[in-house]
Parts: sequence; C-alpha cells; structure tokens
Amino acid sequence: MTTLTLAKALNEGMRKAMEDDPKVLVMGEDVGKLGGVFRVTDGLQKDFGEQRVIDTPLAESGIIGTAIGLALRGYRPVCEIQFDGFVFPAADQIITQLAKMPLRSLGKLKLPVVVRIPCGGGIGAVEHHSESPEAYFTHTAGLRIVACSNPADGYTMIQQAIRCEDPVIFFEPKRRYWEKADVDTSAPADDWTPFDRARVVRPGADATLLAYGPMVRTCLEAAAAAEEDGRSLEVVDLRSLNPLDIDLVAESVARTGRCAVVHEAPVFSGFGAEIAARLTERCFYNLEAPVLRVGGPSTPYPPSRLEDHYLPDLDRVLDAVDRLFAF
Repeated sequence: MTTLTLAKALNEGMRKAMEDDPKVLVMGEDVGKLGGVFRVTDGLQKDFGEQRVIDTPLAESGIIGTAIGLALRGYRPVCEIQFDGFVFPAADQIITQLAKMPLRSLGKLKLPVVVRIPCGGGIGAVEHHSESPEAYFTHTAGLRIVACSNPADGYTMIQQAIRCEDPVIFFEPKRRYWEKADVDTSAPADDWTPFDRARVVRPGADATLLAYGPMVRTCLEAAAAAEEDGRSLEVVDLRSLNPLDIDLVAESVARTGRCAVVHEAPVFSGFGAEIAARLTERCFYNLEAPVLRVGGPSTPYPPSRLEDHYLPDLDRVLDAVDRLFAF
C-alpha cells in the first residue's frame, strides 16, 4: 500500500496508462509545464515529452474537437477541463459529436476520449469555478459518466476510463484532491471493481444514503454521527452515473426501506431526481418513506463567502435522515 492524495493517485493512474500504451495523450490548458492548476498532471510532460502531454490554447471547444480527430486516428486522448464551469464552450463538441459519432457510424468509429472535469465547490473560488454539471451529461446518451471519491478509486478508475472504447466524462471532486488514503498500486486490474459499478462503503440496516464524488465523505460523516443516535445508515458510493448500477442501489434500498440521495448540484432537475424516480419504480412496496433529495438550492453558485450555506453538509444530511424516520 502507498499513501497518496487523490490528486497524486490520479497522476499515478495516468502515468501508468501512458507507460502501458504509447497512444495515450494528455491535453489541456496548463497541463504540461505547470502540471495543471491542481498539479494533477505534474511531471507528466517532463517524463513523456511535449508530443504526449500537450499544453493547448484556452479553447475548450478546440480541445475536445482536436481530441475527437486524434481518437479517429487511433489515439486515446485524456482531456483536462481546467474548471467545471469551463466545460460549457465544449458542450457542442461533446454532445453533438463525441456522444453521437459512434452510433452515427453504427459502431465502426470508436472514440476512446476521456474528459476530466474537476467538479464542485468548497475551495473558495470565484464564479464559474465551482459548478456541478453532471446532469447535463447524464442526459446525453452515448457518454459514460463516472465520478471518483477517493484516492484508491482515482487510481483505478482513471485507468479503466482510458482503456474504455466509449467516451467518458470523468468527474473529480476538487475539494478532495488533497485528502490522503492508502492505494494498492500493485493490485492486478482483474481485482479492481469495474468502474461502472457502485460500491457499499459503509454497511447499514435502517436507511440508505446514496452519493458520489465530494458528497461520499459527507455521507460517511453523517452515518457516523447517526450511529450515536442508534441509527444504522448504509452509504453507497455510486461511482458511475451513466450507466447507473441500479441493481445494487435497489437491493440496498429494498433492504433498508428508506433512502436519501445527496449531491452538490441543485435539487431541481438534478441527478437525484432520476434516482428517486427509478427507485420509486423498483422499490415502491419496500419503501417506508419517499426517496428524499439533498442538494443545492436552485440558484447560481454563490460567492465564496456564502458557499458553506449553499453546499450540503452533515447537518442537512442528518435533517433528511430525521425526515425519513418521521414517516
């Protein structure tokens, strides 16, 4: 086991993928000489050269468009979107071309492109730097959407995403970049959890908390606090949003009878709404209470001094748990 931060685990995962396959390229704004604003790509250009770790112009649409062309020529581009709010200029290329071209060609064309997006708030950033745009992309057929929450998953999931023949949107919780955990960098790939599968990270019996990315840790803290009140909460890290591992999720909720979905994005039309609808269809006769959603309000992300009031925290998760048990 090696103790790594999430940022370093992602770096090591990309490094391993580049060592294994010379067709893997890393590209984005400041990913080379600077090593990325969060230093996730630190040292890669030094070790692999400017032909494989490419500092691009400040043009997100151009980054994704170029990656599509490279993928058509047999390369496996890994694109970094510097901040989540900067992905929207690239939305046309992602939604209209990247997601559609494999089906348009009846599967003859493969686009193994990974789009890395540091997501969410909690770092005191300015406007456009703390968005949670996952629902825009989960609604887009043809894309795989995954979200890591810890260093061990960061190390394995980024490699699985790079090896995938489908386009992958890879969300990284930026406020968790500096959290450390043990990572087994020697475990064979056959032992890794498939990156399109959810995982129970804390077993429980009385209610299920579903989360992904930055909110997994918050839910684990809430489960620990609820245990003091005699409530056993199961925490499930979704890991993959599309495809959604609905079988594992439904099994957990059918067993506990209560569920809350937690994410940073606004509750209205957020990804939690899809999960709540699916669980109502699958687990209606097992539910002791409606599936509740915990998230941000339907407002633009606020200035940094107010983000603690915007982001779901332990108290808001526990309030939802209280409401689950009030039914």
